[in-house]
Formats: sequence, structure tokens, C-alpha cells
Amino acid sequence: MEKYKKGDLQKQIQAEVDRPAGRHRIDWDAVRQAARSSARQFASLLPILIGVVLLIGLFNAFVSTEFLASIFSGSPLLDTLWGACFGSILAGNPINSYVIGGELLKHGVSLFAVTALILTWVTVGLVQLPAEAAALGRKFALVRTVISFVMFTGIAVLTVVLFNLLAG
Repeated sequence: MEKYKKGDLQKQIQAEVDRPAGRHRIDWDAVRQAARSSARQFASLLPILIGVVLLIGLFNAFVSTEFLASIFSGSPLLDTLWGACFGSILAGNPINSYVIGGELLKHGVSLFAVTALILTWVTVGLVQLPAEAAALGRKFALVRTVISFVMFTGIAVLTVVLFNLLAG
């Protein structure tokens, strides 16, 4: 914007047009700036990545296939409701929900349960309900939570049904 205001942008554009075809100039300052920006972004994501790796390890160590089979019966309706309940209670970072969902699928949990868990994990959030009630009002927070739970449970079923129709 500053170059545009000073009138320098037009000169730079004209210089680009006048340069012979096939000759490219590398702006090393821009390369260094991009590398620094990428390194900062990676450093900010590193704790999340470490958390995801640890979460996978904890999940595999403490959650057995037998335990999951006792909760998730294979019934589309019950599995969806259980997945939505767990997702509502265990709210958190979307990245973690994908990791947990992938591990659940590996352990034989139905796609209905996993889809409901992922959708409600991010949107319902019973853990955040007291803070939301304090900030936005108790009635609003409760109504939004109930509507989100019902809506995303239905969306989970619809998503899996449509996926099965398109894949099959």
C-alpha cells in the first residue's frame, strides 16, 4: 500500500513488463522472510503436534477394543448417540478429534459414531457451557447446546448415509 501511495508500484510493474522473458530475479529478502514465517508457524504448531502424538499413545494404551465394543454395538442410531455424547463431553481441538476418530475407526467403531463424535467435539462443548452461559446468558447457552447436539447428530447420520450411497 505504501508503494502504491508513493507511486512506486507503477514503476515496479513497468520494470517487470520491461524485463526480458525467461529471466527471473529471486528476491532473497522475500525468501528469507517466508522461511522465518514458516519456521514461526511450525514452532507454534509444534506443541499441538506433540500433543496429538501423545494422545494417540495414550488412546492405544488405555482404550481396548473390547471396551469400545462394549459401548459401540454397531447399531447406527445408538452408535451415533454415543459418539455425539462423547464428542459433546470431550470437546477440544479439531485436530485431536480427527486423531481420535481415526483411532476409533481402526478399532472397529462405526463411521456413524466417529462422525457424530467429530461434529459434536467442535460444536457442542459441554465443558465450555459455564463460560458460554456467563458470557452470553444461561438460556442462550443451553438452547444453543441442545440445538447443536440434535442438529449435528442428525447431520452425522445424513453424512454417513450420503457417503455410503456415493461410495457404494
